[in-house]
Amino acid sequence: MPEPILEVRDLVKHYPLTQGVLFKRQIGAVKAVDGVSFDLAAGETLGIVGESGCGKSTVAKMLVHLERPTAGRISYKGEDVTKLSGRALKAVRRNIQMVFQDPYTSLNPRMTVGDIIGEPYEIHPEVAPKGDRRRKVQELLDVVGLNPEYINRYPHQFSGGQRQRIGIARGLALRPEVIVADEPVSALDVSVQAQVVNLLERLQADFGLSYVFIAHDLSIVRHISDRVAVMYLGRVVETGTDAQIYEHPTHPYTQALLSAVPVPDPEARAHRDRILLSGDVPSPANPPSGCPFRTRCWKAESRCAAEVPPLAVPAAFPSGPAAHPSACHFAAERQVVPAPGELRPPPAPLTKE
Repeated sequence: MPEPILEVRDLVKHYPLTQGVLFKRQIGAVKAVDGVSFDLAAGETLGIVGESGCGKSTVAKMLVHLERPTAGRISYKGEDVTKLSGRALKAVRRNIQMVFQDPYTSLNPRMTVGDIIGEPYEIHPEVAPKGDRRRKVQELLDVVGLNPEYINRYPHQFSGGQRQRIGIARGLALRPEVIVADEPVSALDVSVQAQVVNLLERLQADFGLSYVFIAHDLSIVRHISDRVAVMYLGRVVETGTDAQIYEHPTHPYTQALLSAVPVPDPEARAHRDRILLSGDVPSPANPPSGCPFRTRCWKAESRCAAEVPPLAVPAAFPSGPAAHPSACHFAAERQVVPAPGELRPPPAPLTKE
């Protein structure tokens, strides 16, 4: 495996809960991210999926230093960026840019498209001299599929998909090596989603980009990602290649997620292994002991409450497609959507007793 361009180790972000007006004291903490680790290789796309509130966006903000981690390490080309400040941090942030989720609120309505895309050049003037900025902005508009003559228009004059293309152009302005895309297509129509995803794939090939791609839509994540990390309640519970995660899931939460994905084939849909989870996601301010998923898991035993399962390759799968890291004491392979030619009678929905 090539040397990772980005290494994340034991990343933690806790938001303190305080009580009192004049004399505030901490009475707890919201554990938004609680020990996330992963690597990102050059030219690779890592997809991060999970329910709302699992900590995906918080991880994204820490990667671009919009949030400071409570603990852990983020290394860019071997350098720990969590310890940097001033010019050193500014230089690293030039190489790690972000595309935000909402194209309607991430663009300043009082600025023209030219000013929005050209703003990074004000912060990093060494990238583009003042006399050359207009041409560079027009080139970026052309690269993302917009008319360069739109440079003097305002965000309200564009559709949602066009606004997201402007956001992508702004992320490309400094020629970064890593782009963190925080649900970049969730606010768009399905047809526009496909256009933006195809644009991101083309830009990755043209500019040699590495992506951290966050999304709820598992089909989009599989389409664009080389590897996938599944998050639950601030932790990564399973990670592997797209084929390993989608065709050979071993963690119960991953299996439940995949069973909820709409299946276009009516015959396969009727024969899929539907898993229904009971209860709600626990509060990150008071997560369960041991395994965070145990309160909704049909496999949970006393060991799950006492021990935190490590994110490791299960001993039961020393080799083969199921041999990928899974944070479960009782990891077992389960195909929730049958492959063509493997249709079987539909099982009864499975729920936690």
